[in-house]
Amino acid sequence: MMENNNLSLRFRKIPRQPLSLPKLEPLLDGNLEQWPHLNQLVQCYGTEWIKDVNKYGHYETTRPDTFQTQIFEGPDTDTETEFRLASARSATLDEDVASVSGTPFTDSGSPKHFGQPPLPAYEPAFDWENERSMIFGQRTPESPAASYSSGLKISVRVLSLAFQSGLAEPFYGSISLYNQERKEKLSEDFYFRILPTEMQDAKPSSENRGVFYLDAPSASVCLLIQLEKTATEEGGVTTSVYSRKEPVHLTEREKQKLQVWSRIMPYRESFAWAVVPLFDNSITTNTGESASPSSPLAPSMTASSSHDGVFEPMAKITSDGKQGSSGGSSVVVEISNLNKVKENYSEESIQDPKRKVHKPVKGVLRLEIEKHRNGHGDVEDLSENGSIRNESLDLTDRLGDLTLMKCPSSGSVGPHSSGSKWNTEDVSKNLTSSSGNVDNCYYAFDFCSTTRNEPFLHLFHCLYVYPVAVTLSRKRNPFIRVELRKDDTDVRKQPLEAIYPREPGVSLQKWSHTQVAVGARAASYHDEIKVSLPATWTPSHHLLFTFFHVDLQTKLEAPRPVVIGYASLPLSTYIHSRSDISLPVMRELVPHYLQETTKERLDYLEDGKSIFKLRLRLCSSLYPTNERVRDFCLEYDRHTLRTSPPWGSELLQAINSLKHVDSTALLQFLYPILNMLLHLIGNGGETLQVAAFRAMVDILTRVQQVSFDDADRNRFLVTYVDYSFDDFGGNQPPVYPGLSTVWGSLARSKAKGYRVGPVYDDVLSMAWFFLELIVKSMALEQARLFDHNLPSGEDVPPMQLKESVFRCIMQLFDCLLTEVHERCKKGLSLAKRLNSSLAFFCYDLLYIIEPCQVYELVSLYMDKFSGVCQSILHECKLTFLQIISDHDLFVEMPGRDPSDRNYLSSILIQELFLSLDHDELPLRAKGARILVILLCKHDFDARYQKAEDKLYIAQLYFPFVGQILDEMPVFYNLNATEKREVLIGVLQIVRNLDDTSLVKAWQQSIARTRLYFKLMEECLILFEHKKAADSILGGNNSRGPVSEGTGSPKYSERLSPAINNYLSEASRQEVRLEGTPDNGYLWQRVNSQLASPSQPYSLREALAQAQSSRIGASAQALRESLHPILRQKLELWEENVSATVSLQVLEITEKFSSMAASHNIATDYGKLDCITTILTSFFSRNQSLAFWKAFFPIFNRIFDLHGATLMARENDRFLKQIAFHLLRLAVYRNDSVRKRAVIGLQILVKSSLYFMQTARLRALLTITLSELMSDVQVTHMKTDNTLEESGEARRLQLSLSEMADEAKSVTLLRECGLPDDTLLVIPEKFTENRWSWTEVKQLSDSLVLALDASLGHALLGSVMAMDRYAAAESFYKLGMAFAPVPDLHIMWLLHLCDAHQEMQSWAEAAQCAVAVAGVIMQ
Repeated sequence: MMENNNLSLRFRKIPRQPLSLPKLEPLLDGNLEQWPHLNQLVQCYGTEWIKDVNKYGHYETTRPDTFQTQIFEGPDTDTETEFRLASARSATLDEDVASVSGTPFTDSGSPKHFGQPPLPAYEPAFDWENERSMIFGQRTPESPAASYSSGLKISVRVLSLAFQSGLAEPFYGSISLYNQERKEKLSEDFYFRILPTEMQDAKPSSENRGVFYLDAPSASVCLLIQLEKTATEEGGVTTSVYSRKEPVHLTEREKQKLQVWSRIMPYRESFAWAVVPLFDNSITTNTGESASPSSPLAPSMTASSSHDGVFEPMAKITSDGKQGSSGGSSVVVEISNLNKVKENYSEESIQDPKRKVHKPVKGVLRLEIEKHRNGHGDVEDLSENGSIRNESLDLTDRLGDLTLMKCPSSGSVGPHSSGSKWNTEDVSKNLTSSSGNVDNCYYAFDFCSTTRNEPFLHLFHCLYVYPVAVTLSRKRNPFIRVELRKDDTDVRKQPLEAIYPREPGVSLQKWSHTQVAVGARAASYHDEIKVSLPATWTPSHHLLFTFFHVDLQTKLEAPRPVVIGYASLPLSTYIHSRSDISLPVMRELVPHYLQETTKERLDYLEDGKSIFKLRLRLCSSLYPTNERVRDFCLEYDRHTLRTSPPWGSELLQAINSLKHVDSTALLQFLYPILNMLLHLIGNGGETLQVAAFRAMVDILTRVQQVSFDDADRNRFLVTYVDYSFDDFGGNQPPVYPGLSTVWGSLARSKAKGYRVGPVYDDVLSMAWFFLELIVKSMALEQARLFDHNLPSGEDVPPMQLKESVFRCIMQLFDCLLTEVHERCKKGLSLAKRLNSSLAFFCYDLLYIIEPCQVYELVSLYMDKFSGVCQSILHECKLTFLQIISDHDLFVEMPGRDPSDRNYLSSILIQELFLSLDHDELPLRAKGARILVILLCKHDFDARYQKAEDKLYIAQLYFPFVGQILDEMPVFYNLNATEKREVLIGVLQIVRNLDDTSLVKAWQQSIARTRLYFKLMEECLILFEHKKAADSILGGNNSRGPVSEGTGSPKYSERLSPAINNYLSEASRQEVRLEGTPDNGYLWQRVNSQLASPSQPYSLREALAQAQSSRIGASAQALRESLHPILRQKLELWEENVSATVSLQVLEITEKFSSMAASHNIATDYGKLDCITTILTSFFSRNQSLAFWKAFFPIFNRIFDLHGATLMARENDRFLKQIAFHLLRLAVYRNDSVRKRAVIGLQILVKSSLYFMQTARLRALLTITLSELMSDVQVTHMKTDNTLEESGEARRLQLSLSEMADEAKSVTLLRECGLPDDTLLVIPEKFTENRWSWTEVKQLSDSLVLALDASLGHALLGSVMAMDRYAAAESFYKLGMAFAPVPDLHIMWLLHLCDAHQEMQSWAEAAQCAVAVAGVIMQ
């Protein structure tokens, strides 16, 4: 039914782990219809698990894997050239530099955009899994095998057995796990045999391995090995040959005799035993390495022979300490202290100190022992969508790939990049990889699994029988045959085939024998006989034991056993018994020997004393040992088959008494009990439904309380919902209508004020479980409905819920909301958990039912929590929205109003904005954070990479920008971090927006457009790249890291808050990078107080020191404490975020300028203040080289379009600032920047030629130049204390002369990415070309003149006082050079006048005064 494709689109089937459990026995395959509870049990253990693929969300990341190193130049640096030279220096270095500078990431829409999107650089270590886990009440997936979570798997293989005297006869043995302290077996026996070479058949059967499970390592756990051989022939070769001190070699005749005898003698006797400790003693004290489940065997299997007295007989692994060969994680152990036994023994008596010391055998048994993490756990490291979970990724691995600096990006860091490499569709493949060949493994049953507090996941149903002793009146050679019989009517009838054989691959047998106890009056046994039980048994099912004596010598034919007596044990009476059972032995069998009347007439051995002692161990996941559980199953059967009396009160009693079941029994049969209760809730009458529901709540609450990890969702319950529950395989109507009805009616009774008792609080705390069950039941119904009639590969259409069911769910949802509301006000954490559960309920429903129906629920929620509410309610509302918005499908959720494209996004925007305006600071931060995370998820998700997807998302979120513009005070009230979060969101939305939508934002009013550019200006201010030297970052600002109150230290102001956590996490790992030697140059910053010189400086100490000085660990100190590679990445990210933000704002400005040209937006066309402020802002900030390269073509375009306005008198102040910054850039040492500044000056001149008098521009530039002179250092001291002009001055001269150099002009324009005819293009509304090189030359000359004069004056600085004449000369030059600017001309003339007066040249002084008067009059 479920093989069809749709179910597999939505659900994944997970096969059960391979456990060596035989298929259901023929006894079970009988008709189960008459036992509905057995049917439930078998289905519960037998069907494959069904897992909902969508439940925990998906996120497929696509991220730019590298960032380019952004170059920020100062006036005196030329990093660009250094990079170029470094890369040219050698081919080997070439690679390094390329990787440090990163490779350019090609954005899908690169022709449209100027630079990378700013979001990846702001949130470079975005980790969706991690961000989700921060949501309150986030559900975490469990792996299906979580129930075997702890523990070890140990596999043992027998390699060989060798004796000093040679191996001449077959030996048989068993191995089991044994706890020496408690003297009990932990597992069933694993059997092996070893044949002499002459007797071996083609394939040796000793190949197979035994696999044992163990909860935790402990010094008292060991392997118990017991060897047996063919019972010794009387008068034949005795076993003493194997233990003599002096070497003995068997003769050929003896060998033959042994082999012939072993062929005719089927019965065996015990020969020797040994105990191998698996973990050394130290494990109890040192719970470090050796105790960790992954510890290799080698360190714990020490060769030390110094065990305590108790451990004397243990296997000292060849006392000279060699452990044989150790291959990989397996260890070859040679056991040389096999203890030979004199007589049969029982397990208790092995280590009884009163017994005679056994002689050691002169021989060696070789085993290969291997430890694995538990096989079922192999699945565990795979988290939900196949990517590795965080914990399993050690940070050393994460930083390992950074060692070579091959990734300055974040892409390779963090678990999400491990993508689908790990996707394991078929879990079972992984399970046996470690144990080599699967077929040869024998999985020994782990007895502890029947006592653990966890649900049974597999079907096992058998009885282990241990005959212990039989006491006879005289010495015999007794052995016992065990068989299972159905009744006692016919003595000659064959027994059932129910005994497991010892050889692998043989079918079940009719009987089994114990060993022979040679010459014993009180015979002891240690055999284990495994019996397969029928599914149900009658009082007449019983075990029959037959006692035989056998002569151990050949007369004329092979020895024949003789019956001594019989004993019988009815199953129904003794099956639960854990203690010893004693039985009398009958001389002969007569029909009906079980019946009391017959028993009285029988003849017994030893006067009817109970001379036979045995023990049973029942291991069954079908037959509950707890009486109340059995009663419930029985009543369930009677109810289902309608054989019970009509009033059905017995079933009610049985259901109600489930609450008194002890927790172990309850947990073990948890899944089937839940299935049966759900069945009753799904189709019982109302009374039964309510009783079953209450019982279920009670059981769930108890299960939740025994969680040892205090998780909100108990892992057994999660496993049940996620894997085990399959809604009865579709064979019955789905559960959810019944479940919602009964729960809904309870909730309504509570709402009406009836007393519903304490059960209701439990219902609320377990609400997540019921909600997830309802959802899975719906999803399975949906998949099954559309299973047959859907073309393959199409998505399953959403299901329309029946009106009645939906109304019921609405009412239930309403009642639960009221609970959240009321309990929130009391500040109960239950309310927050319930709130998250309801959010996940809506989240899940979006996959299944019509979005319109989910809309009803969400809008009901929003109405309840509308507007500004208490902070705790507001926080619940944010969590609710955060969970739903994190949905995989981009949810189309139209509201009631047809114009409402997407109710969800509009409500989200509204609520985020309310959060930003909230009085509670944490809520503001949370609101801002949610916005960024959502945008990251949309932007980095592989499924939304198409341009139309990005556009659609941007249009949905764009109203957020509008809201901020409407309420700017809200924005101004935020602190810097929150402002950055909001601005990055705004930039990201606008980046993906189409021009028509963007223009609408500028069409409303002039003031609003201004505010828009105010935001852009804030972007430039808040993301400006400050060199570390510019300010001690964050240390001195009033809201330093201390007052911020965030948990993690602040490494960076400009990047997302998540980066601080990422970096503190990375430094806490205190990585030792593989690439560095011990005294790695990376880390040799030794601090005398902190570390001894031999020790690398420790990060932890650095951090501790930084944080302990309570000045709020300045960001600078924190950055210093980072590993150089991390610090390099941090700087790379910061540079990129600054560069991308500037380029993004530039892109927006360019759009604005072209829109303004067509006059279809609202702005002040008289001054174009939006453009002028942004341009000034660009120039006055520290910008990257990439920015300058993109900027000047735009600068040119803006002046072409708006030259007239920008050059007008109103904008004088703007022009002066632009001129100042262009001249400042013309001083730069970096040629790319300097040449662009020259072009910028030419663009200014060109505009002036068209739009204003050149004289005005000359005056403006001259004033600016003189201001620049005071800013730039134009001279510097030579060694002989005289001054010479500095590089800056020379570069400025060069720039000014290049400005008028017609010959170089075209190459210069080409280098800067502008068309050759830039300067010759005629602006609109002009006809003739006004560009004239001669005018430019005059302008350039006059500026050079002014520069030279200023320089000359500066160089005279030291001689001025002595050489008055030279001083006067320099003042004259300055006066002439600055003639175009009257103010400056007058100033220098007055200086000259003063100089003349000092030299008492009165006439010249008077001339100067007259000249000044002349200038003033002009």
